[in-house]
Amino acid sequence: MAQEKSVDKAVLEVLACCDGEVETAFDRAEQVKPCPIGADGICCRICFMGPCRLVGKVTRGVCGATRATVAARNFARAVAGGAAAHSDHGRDLALTLLAVAKGEAQGYRIRDVAKLYMVAGYLGVETEGRSVNEIALDVAEKALENFGQQQGEVTYISRAPHKRQQLWRDLGLVPRGVDREIVEIMHRTHMGVDQDAEHIMDQVLRAALGDGWGGSMLATDLSDILFGTPSPLQSQVNLGVLKEDEVNIIVHGHEPTLSEMIVAASSDPELVAYAQSKGAKGINLAGICCTANEVLMRHGIPPAGNFLSQELALATGAVEAMIVDVQCIMQALATVAQQYHTLLIATSPKAKIEGATYMEFDEHKAYDSAKEIVRAAIENYPNRKEARIPAIRENLIAGFSHEYIRYMQGGLYRGSFRPLNDAVAAGRIRGLAGVVGCNNARVTHDSGITQVIRELIRNDVLVVVTGCAATGAAKQAYLRPEFMAEAGPGLREVCEAIGVPPVLHVGSCVDNSRILTILTQCATEGGLGEDIADLPAVGICPEYMSEKALSIGTYCAASGVYVLFGVRNPVAGSEEVVRIMTEGWEAKVGGKIEFEPDIEKLIEKALAHIDAKRAALGLPAYDPTRYGESGDRLVEQLRSSLGEEQAAALYSVPELSE
Repeated sequence: MAQEKSVDKAVLEVLACCDGEVETAFDRAEQVKPCPIGADGICCRICFMGPCRLVGKVTRGVCGATRATVAARNFARAVAGGAAAHSDHGRDLALTLLAVAKGEAQGYRIRDVAKLYMVAGYLGVETEGRSVNEIALDVAEKALENFGQQQGEVTYISRAPHKRQQLWRDLGLVPRGVDREIVEIMHRTHMGVDQDAEHIMDQVLRAALGDGWGGSMLATDLSDILFGTPSPLQSQVNLGVLKEDEVNIIVHGHEPTLSEMIVAASSDPELVAYAQSKGAKGINLAGICCTANEVLMRHGIPPAGNFLSQELALATGAVEAMIVDVQCIMQALATVAQQYHTLLIATSPKAKIEGATYMEFDEHKAYDSAKEIVRAAIENYPNRKEARIPAIRENLIAGFSHEYIRYMQGGLYRGSFRPLNDAVAAGRIRGLAGVVGCNNARVTHDSGITQVIRELIRNDVLVVVTGCAATGAAKQAYLRPEFMAEAGPGLREVCEAIGVPPVLHVGSCVDNSRILTILTQCATEGGLGEDIADLPAVGICPEYMSEKALSIGTYCAASGVYVLFGVRNPVAGSEEVVRIMTEGWEAKVGGKIEFEPDIEKLIEKALAHIDAKRAALGLPAYDPTRYGESGDRLVEQLRSSLGEEQAAALYSVPELSE
């Protein structure tokens, strides 16, 4: 039975070891059956005359709300929740930058001054003759204005292709302020307000755009300013990164302000010596979820796993402390931690957890707060009993910011997206795909993610990954350069020439805004149309579970992207809303959302869309036999002269030192 729960060998090993010992999300998914009415989006809980379940002959609620209105309201509120979560992340980073600029944030500094100047240009902040802190202060204040403003336009809309900006303006979809659009969704979906499904869904597009081109994009840029813009580095992934003879600390959640200071504190000589005094060789830091991606792409800190791995990390018995802040943190962690010796340390004033130890993290005395938290983990080390760490881990390459992707195609002075566009136009690369999102215990863990990526690159589609999908791909060795052997001949030739894997890690979930920037640069570079909607590109979320995923999918669709979700359709109960999200949105904004639980059909739809966009651009039809011969010939020569084993070694990543 365990074989059906995950394709991750480390997860399966820990599940087998702790079977009957601890309850996990995999067990609860079997015990708790989803409500089919709610899952299809036609259970209305907006007022307290209900809940109204619109099934069978029942087509209206007590107030007369139709299935379309109910499904649209439910979807809208989910997007509002997701947009609020990601945008609040951006607000917190703006507040941190403000404190840094005022000299009130202990331990932080501006690490990428060039990025600060770039963002200042976007926000209209004067830089000539001013100090870094003066510029940073104005950047932070301008960023914060984007959240609370009531009129005008969210500033970063100006970063989209000109054709798309005008389309949004013509349709009245440009967000006025990040918070305003989220609040308006909540108002419109209150009982007795907006009762037109298409009108509700228009506001969904506008609020999601405020997330993608507002809160999330600001979060990414401000993170780069404060913590450094990522560039490729090597690391490892999976539960095997935990160490038997060191204090193991896992950071889990989404706020890089916390994780950055934990990274610094865990290498503090005083605390390392303290760990040694407790019998440990040192302090080992690992990550879960998007915090893992944040510290991975900037410091090489290894991810221990993704969303569905969080309980199993504790079940190894080897984790002294799991430090959490906000988002994607299972309430069951407190129960699991109590069954072992692990301290579950909650740090955010927004997210207290019953049964956890609360140690509030204060950015104004950040380093002292982080040291206190790490010290608590060290003091827990002598309480460790049996540790069952799977000897399973993979090497990876991560940290491809959109700036680095531009740089790697031409260097410092000739950085450009022209080589990528040319490769797509010529047919060496069939198209582009972003594979993103969560895990969902209703489907086999990591299976959809890895199947989609494997088939796309075999068909010469260049893939970028973020979030838990990135970690899932890494665990199956998809972020190693030697995975190049699985790519189609044209894609392999391009990636070998540049020296990158065919699957590029571009960050955490909030960094899906990097994908918007990549697509914009492809569209404005020329040769592949004038707009994001013209590109042979798709967005795919194979195992979504979060409201944030729906917000991401919606802002990508509003930007002109064809977005495919796996699992099941949350508005399936209304044919009208399904039509609005597919045919209606495609006609209106050039992008759409479809839900396709059959992964093979999902892949077929993605490839068919890419080919249709190629045809619309007048590009040659995809022909996998046309390119790649030179590289393939070299591989065959190496195999014949060196032997299979030595030839394979040339593609391998060196083993990383302990």
